[in-house]
Amino acid sequence: MITWRGEGADRLEQVRLHVTGSRIKAYGRIIAAATNEHEAFSASYELVTNDSGVTKRLSVHLVRASGETQLGITRDGENNWLVQTSEGTNRSDFNGAEDVDLALSPMFNALPIRRHGLQRGGDEIDVPVAYLYLPAGTVEPATLHYTPGPDSIGVISPIVTSTLTVDDEGFVVDYAGLATRV
Repeated sequence: MITWRGEGADRLEQVRLHVTGSRIKAYGRIIAAATNEHEAFSASYELVTNDSGVTKRLSVHLVRASGETQLGITRDGENNWLVQTSEGTNRSDFNGAEDVDLALSPMFNALPIRRHGLQRGGDEIDVPVAYLYLPAGTVEPATLHYTPGPDSIGVISPIVTSTLTVDDEGFVVDYAGLATRV
């Protein structure tokens, strides 16, 4: 179990992880109070990767004052993504994405960090993702940029430019300006 507390916002994320090699099964929840930028929401998720750490499936139950939404994001056998929402199913390759990134979640940064070994250093990389914006519940293509350094990893995402510190397994300890592990 890992828990993060939001910085500068009333928000928590807690996740139960089952890690086998590079494979991850994660069951988590983000709970956020209303801010000037968004309404209060809760997002429960279940993530499954394959043996290489590439996302296979993400299911999200999003609860907001304005209503509830179920989202399913799945990769098919041709490396296309199927995004199922209450409005229907969309199919996209999301620019070659192998990961889903959930806005406001430090947990999802572990996917490319672990798969590319960024916790041990290396070269900077661009990571295309299917980006799920919270609390809107929209999924769009995005690119995250990671720059490993001696003590942290720089990250540029659609919502923030920051630095991450991670543990030896590649899970976020501190996401400057967003969340800190408690």
